[in-house]
Amino acid sequence: MTPIIGSTIKAQVTDQNDEYFFAQVDGLTYQIEKVELQKPLKLGGWVTGFAYRNQNHQLQISKTIPAVQKDRYAWGTVVANRHDLGIFVDIGLPNKDIVVSLDDLPTIKTLWPQKGDRLLLSLKEDHKGLLWGEIAQADIVQSVARRANPQVKENHKTKATVYRNKMAGTLVITPECYLGFIHPSQRDSEPRLGEQVEARIIGVNEQGVLNLSLKPLAYQVMDEDARFLLLQLQRKADHFLPFNDKSNPEAIRAQFGFSKAQFKRALGRLYKQGLIEQVPEGTRLVVKDGNPE
Repeated sequence: MTPIIGSTIKAQVTDQNDEYFFAQVDGLTYQIEKVELQKPLKLGGWVTGFAYRNQNHQLQISKTIPAVQKDRYAWGTVVANRHDLGIFVDIGLPNKDIVVSLDDLPTIKTLWPQKGDRLLLSLKEDHKGLLWGEIAQADIVQSVARRANPQVKENHKTKATVYRNKMAGTLVITPECYLGFIHPSQRDSEPRLGEQVEARIIGVNEQGVLNLSLKPLAYQVMDEDARFLLLQLQRKADHFLPFNDKSNPEAIRAQFGFSKAQFKRALGRLYKQGLIEQVPEGTRLVVKDGNPE
């Protein structure tokens, strides 16, 4: 007889020991942990719960019915990964984490979910009677999503979870079930599948999908660049850099690692604060009372 797993079943209680009750369905015995029961079961009585094979491959029934089921998608939390097998996801079952096969994960292993990441998944049973996790495809995610208001406030921050990695960009969903898209130009590195990110809203497209950015606002970047230039000036013995807003863009990038536009914004910030002065030869730190500002 093939055991029933991955479903809610009703079984008759037949025995017990110090740790478990035992119940049968069609001659097959399932164990039920006593620690998860609010009151003892009665021998000869019935118990209803979720059937599965635990980590020791024993048949078990849990009174905790997981939200993740066959043909039913819900969130699970990644607890571990094995590069030769896949990742392990906690869906709330005692003695059991669900495996998502490496065949269903990104080919680039740095994009695999890590411990603490979240995945929207359901359960599937293979021909050997083993339960696996099945990650929700884009059409499933889109079916539960909401359209974002076109008037949403730009630069507002939102949390989002990556549900798919594509060449064109990163697809995410927010806790409010709004879909989001992160173009490669709006990130410094590609987020992992299942990673939870904090993004900045930069617009809404015609389909009601949020356009998001993982990069800070321009003025925040400018502040970082300005601090960098100030530090360079302070470290120089003569407090002078042979660069100004007329310098060659490639020379600026080679020296400082950022664009001429960023360089000019940084200079403007420092100039408005009275920290520098520009001369034909470059930029000089303002020195007051014998000390650099």
